[in-house]
Amino acid sequence: MPLPKAELHLHIEGTLEPELAFALAERNGVELPYADADALREAYRFEDLQSFLDLYYELMAVLREEADFEELADAYLARAAAQGVRHAEIFFDPQAHTERGVDIGTVIEGLGRALDRGEERHGITTGLILCFLRDKRAESALATLESAKPYLHRLTAVGLDSAEAGNPPGAFAAVYEAAAALGLRKVAHAGEEGPAAYVREALDVLGVERVDHGLRCLDDPGLVERLARERIPLTLCPLSNVRLRVVDTLADHPLPRMMDAGLLCTVNSDDPAYFGGYVGDTFHALRDALGLDEERLRELARNSFEAAFLPEERKRAYLAEVAAYEFE
Repeated sequence: MPLPKAELHLHIEGTLEPELAFALAERNGVELPYADADALREAYRFEDLQSFLDLYYELMAVLREEADFEELADAYLARAAAQGVRHAEIFFDPQAHTERGVDIGTVIEGLGRALDRGEERHGITTGLILCFLRDKRAESALATLESAKPYLHRLTAVGLDSAEAGNPPGAFAAVYEAAAALGLRKVAHAGEEGPAAYVREALDVLGVERVDHGLRCLDDPGLVERLARERIPLTLCPLSNVRLRVVDTLADHPLPRMMDAGLLCTVNSDDPAYFGGYVGDTFHALRDALGLDEERLRELARNSFEAAFLPEERKRAYLAEVAAYEFE
């Protein structure tokens, strides 16, 4: 039985396994420029974040109907459950779909149908986080938020993702203010490829409650002290960091140093179909590469639930599961 954990940094489009991509392509009459699933998997060798994003957006063409999004989410939940995930807060990128003619309702309702069954079918509670593409104009993000209003009952939070370099979070201040007025929680990608200043900007201008990635905070000791003091969670994605050349190898990952500094670190899979593993795989890889002992692994699991947007009673129940877990 795997260690119970929450996953807080997971792009549902990034769970599109090659086999499912080809199945959906055939169903929807989409021609992919790869001979088969193995050839597509061979393309998962990236020089940087942008080279990944290019393929990531290209493959979204196979997602057309509610049933496609439902199948995608259900497949993720099945894999996540097998790796000990008890709660998942899932990102999706509506602009990447609406810009190719797929209605936002198709996306949200398709995902929602799978998430509605998540606890009964897979033992996983869920939240859905609407992400804005930071390399698009803020006006597009505002329009996206407006179009999502009929589906607010399905949304937990808003986020900010896509190409970070040269796209500071502050440009989206008005969007985040509007989202907060609708009762949505706030997170944002910052400090992956962008500087530590982007992390400060996400905190001070957007008012985020969690920072997605945040590795570059280590370049600013004052920021590290603040993040530790205020218990701002960081949703780290170590396998992603290696695949996108943010760190050279998993053994070089600064996770232990960050935990030693008192940062509330969580471990997540980001885009697991592309980066070599789901969150349970990530825990195992970190254990082997960094020599994390059982208490460190348990701390990461505790952190994941403490950082989750969960009711306190449910959070306490999950934390009790972590405390009672016996490693084999």
